[in-house]
Amino acid sequence: MKYIKSLWQYREFITASVKREFQVKYQNSLLGGLWTVLNPLSMIFIYTVIFSQVMRTRLPESDSLYSYSIYLCSGVITWTLFAEIVGRGQNIFIDNANILKKISFPRIALPMILTISAGLNFLIIFALFISFILIISQFPGWPIIAVIPVLAIQILFSVGLGLSLGVLNVFFRDVGQFFNIFLQFWFWLTPIVYPVDILPDIIKPLIMIGNPMAAIIAAYQTIFVKAQVPDWHTLIIPLVVGLLLCAIAMRLFIKHAHEIVDEL
Repeated sequence: MKYIKSLWQYREFITASVKREFQVKYQNSLLGGLWTVLNPLSMIFIYTVIFSQVMRTRLPESDSLYSYSIYLCSGVITWTLFAEIVGRGQNIFIDNANILKKISFPRIALPMILTISAGLNFLIIFALFISFILIISQFPGWPIIAVIPVLAIQILFSVGLGLSLGVLNVFFRDVGQFFNIFLQFWFWLTPIVYPVDILPDIIKPLIMIGNPMAAIIAAYQTIFVKAQVPDWHTLIIPLVVGLLLCAIAMRLFIKHAHEIVDEL
């Protein structure tokens, strides 16, 4: 409760910091914030043209020409949000060392700034993706409402993991180096580029149970490719793991909050 109160008291600082991030990111660019739209738009275009028109790739259970493009885009877009939160989270205190030493503010504001910033980036890309599936008449209809709880579970899991790594990385710098390598393997161990059905039967349960992001990505793909509400039972593990990671992250943060600045 104390941290929630601190975040509310420093809400203007958080808002200003998020705004400054966007300004700094594009301050020397001629097109400015337009790049936020052009980058994901080009990604969606490339995936659609290459896999739908050139390679004629289709999912086994779908006859739609665009099914694999939607499958791939929904996975890549949501993975990008996860990778941004966790990737930036592991360096959040190191990258903001100067601010931490010079300005007095609740340290918990940094993860909040990161999450809001990454969330805004995701919303822009997600809006373009929705526009794309509307144009090709592949909008899933009312099951899209299920995106809200799935996204909440993903953010919970991502923030918990990112903040835990962020605290550990201050004291053990190898943590960040190792996780950057591990994240690349994690991407390919998650059914984003390939359907989970192509995996051997003995591997499928290991991937879906041992990899929380596999269940989360599969939920998005079920919504957008099959136009169905995901099986909520498959999201129990990501939810429980996310809650545990958030509890661990807060414990680490509270215990080492005063040591972080000294270590930096």
